[in-house]
Parts: sequence; C-alpha cells; structure tokens
Amino acid sequence: MRHGFIPGARGRVRPLTLLGDAALREPCRDVTDFGPELSALVEDLFATMYAAQGVGLAANQIGVPLRVFVYDCPDDDDVRHLGHVVNPRLVESDGVVLRGPEGCLSLPGLEAGTERYDHAVVEGRTVAGEPVTVHGTGFFARCLQHECDHLEGGLYVDRLTGWRKRRVLRQAARAPWGR
Repeated sequence: MRHGFIPGARGRVRPLTLLGDAALREPCRDVTDFGPELSALVEDLFATMYAAQGVGLAANQIGVPLRVFVYDCPDDDDVRHLGHVVNPRLVESDGVVLRGPEGCLSLPGLEAGTERYDHAVVEGRTVAGEPVTVHGTGFFARCLQHECDHLEGGLYVDRLTGWRKRRVLRQAARAPWGR
C-alpha cells in the first residue's frame, strides 16, 4: 500500500489549450491569492498533466492566465523531480546549449530538436506562499525553461528556425487537432 499524498489525486482533468489559441500567446498574471482556489488549480494541473502523459504543464495550457506550473520530470541521471512553482522567474539558464527533442502538450504528438541550456534555476513560491528555488540540469533544465516560456506567452516552436520550424508548423496544420 502506498502512503502519503499523490499530486493530482484530488484534481480534475481539464481540456488542454492547443496551438492557435490566443491564451497561449499572452503573458500570464502573477498570483496574488494563495488560497484554496490556487491549491485546486495545482491539483487540476497535476491531474491534467498525468492524464496527457506529460512531464510539465503551465496554467495557461488549461486556459488559466496565471503564473503557475507543475512538473514531474526526470533529469539526465533519471532522478525524478516533482513539484510546482507559483510566480516563477527563470533566474539562471547557463551551461552548454544542447539541441534535444522537445514536445509540448499544446502541440500533441509533435516534437523538434530545440536548443536549450543544460542548467536552469527557477525561483518562486509554493501554494502556501513559501519561497522555493528549483535547480535543474539536463532534461529537467529543459522542462523548467519550457514551462517558464509558456508563462511569458512563448512556445518551443518560437525557438525553432528554418526547416525545423517549417516542419513542425506544417505537421501542426495537418494534425487533427490543428484544423
């Protein structure tokens, strides 16, 4: 038997916001109320992320324009990182720039080689308003940068150029959800 809290167990799965929806392109607002609605939002984010088999999810990906994201993501050493950040700020992204596969729950089934730093640090708050600092390396650093981009109204396709960008946009236009 498993003991302890399972993130998302009390949440509800919400519909994902997909490429083309204006909500993904607007910068999100800071959270000012650290009450029960925020806790419910974080639970819903976890439930939705797990249902979609993702490793991270930002609030605007379910149509909520607030600066919140959740993650359950391994790093390159297969160490699991699980948590959430409210009002996150990417305070460091450095190290080696690596091109690696990157996908997004708002572009289901698509991915492209995207350049990201292999180290990132995010500072923010917990749902209780306590300060939190999250350090990421490798794939987890990619996840942190990706989710912070979402909250600024950005998508990984914005970081692509040339044939990679054209290919992903062409695939999106052909996808059943892109019509």
